[in-house]
Formats: sequence, C-alpha cells, structure tokens
Amino acid sequence: MMGNAKRKSADVKPCPTCGAPAMHETRPFCSKRCADIDLGRWFQGAYAIPAVDAADDSIIDAELAASGKMREPDPGEGLS
Repeated sequence: MMGNAKRKSADVKPCPTCGAPAMHETRPFCSKRCADIDLGRWFQGAYAIPAVDAADDSIIDAELAASGKMREPDPGEGLS
C-alpha cells in the first residue's frame, strides 16, 4: 500500500503558476487564486503568439534585401 501512495504523489504535476503541487479540484492549478492569475494573463495577451501578415510582401522584400537575394518582380507588376 505504501508504494501505491508514493506513486500517486509522484504523479501530481506542479502548478504552472507557482509550482506548488496541483489540487484535484482545481487541476492543473494548486488553487482558485492561481487559476485566476493564469486567466488574467490570457486576458492581457501574455500568451499571444506574434503573427506576421502573410500578404505583406514588404517584410519578405526586406528579408531578401538583407540576405542579398532580391526577388524578381512579377511580370506586369507595377503596371496600371
């Protein structure tokens, strides 16, 4: 029986906010407070992944110019 209790305590993951052992009722957090802190971080955009607009060719042109490999203009580009 002792081995079973030891295995269960080893399976408990730490709280992602403070590192304390997570509680079953508020898993993966140790408390409602840590869960609320994490939710606040989501609302503030702390977990946002920066995105680049794929339609913005000026970024691609700047990267190519910096590397010395300029892009060939498309036929008819710039003509009205």
